Amino acid sequence: MKAALYLIPVTLGDTPLDHVLPAYNAEVVRGIRHFIVEDVRSARRFLKQVDHSIDIDALTFYPMGKHADEAAFARYLAPLRAGEPMGVISEAGCPAVADPGAQMVALARREGLPVVALVGPSSILLSVMASGFNGQSFAFHGYLPIDAAARARKLRRLEETARSENQTQLFIETPYRNARMLADVLAACRPQTQLCIAAGLTTDAEWVRSMTVGEWHRADVPDLSKTPAIFLLYRPR
Repeated sequence: MKAALYLIPVTLGDTPLDHVLPAYNAEVVRGIRHFIVEDVRSARRFLKQVDHSIDIDALTFYPMGKHADEAAFARYLAPLRAGEPMGVISEAGCPAVADPGAQMVALARREGLPVVALVGPSSILLSVMASGFNGQSFAFHGYLPIDAAARARKLRRLEETARSENQTQLFIETPYRNARMLADVLAACRPQTQLCIAAGLTTDAEWVRSMTVGEWHRADVPDLSKTPAIFLLYRPR
C-alpha cells in the first residue's frame, strides 16, 4: 500500500461495519500505524471493530478535535513525509465533510503529499438521496445560530435561497435540541416550503420524512432527542 493520507469513514451509529464500509477500508486500516483523529477513544473503539487483532497500544494517535493544538498539525504529518501511510478518522461519517479533517488535507496538499479519500457513509449525501429534494444543487450550513431571533432570520434566508436558487438547504442540530429546531422551522417558514428530517441514518433507528411545513404542523414526530438528525429545506419554483 502506498504512503498517503487516507481519509477513513466511520459508521454513523451502531451499524455493522460490513453494511456500510467496503472490505478494502479494513485492508487499508491494517496497514496504518499513525492516525490523526477527532477523538482518541472513539477511534480506538472503531479500529477494534474493524479488526479485533489490531494492537491498539502499538498505534500512535494525533488529536485534531476542538481542544487540539492547531499549531501542532503540521508536525503530525512527519510519518507521512518519512514514507509511512497515515489515517484520518472523525467520530462519525466522513472526515473533512461536516467534521474535522480538512485542515490536515490542506496541509498535505500544500506539501504535495498524496491524499486518498475512502468510500463510506455521509449523512449529507444519504439525506439528500432519501429526501426527494433537488440533488443537483444543495448546500450544507452546519449548525444554525443559537439565538432565537438570529436563527429565525437564518431560516427565512435559507428558505428564500431554496426558492430563488432551486437549491436544497441542509443543516444540523445537537440531538437534544432537535425538537426545538423543528419548532423553529415550523414557526419561521411558509406552509408550502418542504422540510425533510433524516434521523439515525443507516441504523435500526433510521427515520426519514419529507413533507411541507404545513403538513409537519399536523405530523406525529417521534422523540429524536437522542438521535443524530439532519434537516433539509426545499421550495421548488
